Amino acid sequence: MMKLGAFLPAPGHHIAAWRHPDSVPLGSLDFDYYLTVVKIAENALFDMVFLSDGVGIRTNYRDEEELSRWGRVVQFEPLTLLSALAVHTTRIGLTATASTTYNEPFHIARKFASLDFLSNGRAGWNVVTSVTDLEAWNFNLDHQPDHATRYRRAHEFMDVTTQLWDSFADEAFISDKKNGQMFDPSKLRIPHFRGDFFKVRGPLNVARPPQGYPVIVQAGSSEDGKGFAAKWAEVIFTAQQQIENAKAFRSEIRSRLVSVGRDPDSALVMPGVFVVVGESQMEAEDRYAALQNLIDPIVGLGLLSGLLGDVDASALALDEPLPPLPETQGSKSRQILMYEEAQRRNLTVRELYMSAAGSRGHWSLVGSATQVADQLEEWFSSEAADGFNVMPAQLPNSLHDFATRVVPILQDRGLFRRQYIGRTLRDHLGLKRPERRLM
Repeated sequence: MMKLGAFLPAPGHHIAAWRHPDSVPLGSLDFDYYLTVVKIAENALFDMVFLSDGVGIRTNYRDEEELSRWGRVVQFEPLTLLSALAVHTTRIGLTATASTTYNEPFHIARKFASLDFLSNGRAGWNVVTSVTDLEAWNFNLDHQPDHATRYRRAHEFMDVTTQLWDSFADEAFISDKKNGQMFDPSKLRIPHFRGDFFKVRGPLNVARPPQGYPVIVQAGSSEDGKGFAAKWAEVIFTAQQQIENAKAFRSEIRSRLVSVGRDPDSALVMPGVFVVVGESQMEAEDRYAALQNLIDPIVGLGLLSGLLGDVDASALALDEPLPPLPETQGSKSRQILMYEEAQRRNLTVRELYMSAAGSRGHWSLVGSATQVADQLEEWFSSEAADGFNVMPAQLPNSLHDFATRVVPILQDRGLFRRQYIGRTLRDHLGLKRPERRLM
């Protein structure tokens, strides 16, 4: 079956979504708003919801006046939000982003283990290395660590975190009141980890999570990112705009899994897809155009600056082609993707930021429900993807349109479930529960 995640940055994936007449501009700080949106996804039987995050303002801005034009400046800390949502939902997976660059393994292991218990096995962790100096400035740094260092730290971070989750065996806690023994001491392994970045004794003060580990999601497509995915990831969130490139990416990932001794089916590739659905192609295009007309050029250029690797797009000639770009220590794969899109489509700088305003370099689908379903089926059936992270343009309307119009078509074609079968996120995704490692 096709896997579906709902990518839910409030008030929608389009940068001008907050200006839409039906939007709740500060829905990002409204629990009832988020619950409404997540319930739409759960009622449509999505595998999971997915919250992106950064540890600070992640937009490129020069001053407070410019920042004031952005619609996505403040939002809940995602693990706090998902913990609250866990008690109001029953089946849908709850995935959040957390950085290995600006956190410590013990904190992350404890928080995600707790979320997995609170949700009865529905937690997922989107592992990122962070990509901006804007975040580094909040953590006693003038600049972010370089790309290679961030990934070396990330590998070691994962080693520590998984060892902490494996501190106790699944059956360790026997609660023997008569003999006064809470857990079987032979079922405890204390990590005593020593590495280049971390020194952690352990054990974790949470029992082994219901899923063994929360589902590990990864969202990088650079060489370092693909190497990290092969080692650790179970769901890979990627930006692919063309079906042939998507097929090649998925094939490469599967080969890399085999090369490190993993089953090629042990990780799912789920490209992002920006979606606007209408009763007809014309209606969908009108809805998309209405959002495009709300784009503030200052915001569009700030968005493009970040996607290009912190190049100041406002200093470029807007109606000229994109010039060659310097190497970035930000997201290398996204910089390459945006540059290739500009070259392939012969876009000017202005046209490129207008294109990026909704999709941010991801695949974009604007059409009727049947047209959208046809395209998703083509990618899925041709093994370009195991499923998709759906990026609704504006919330809650765009997600509701997809859930009520596209999902039934996919179900009628036998491509998507009609009911949840299992209880955990691993059940939904068909992923095995990891065995406990003995350190």
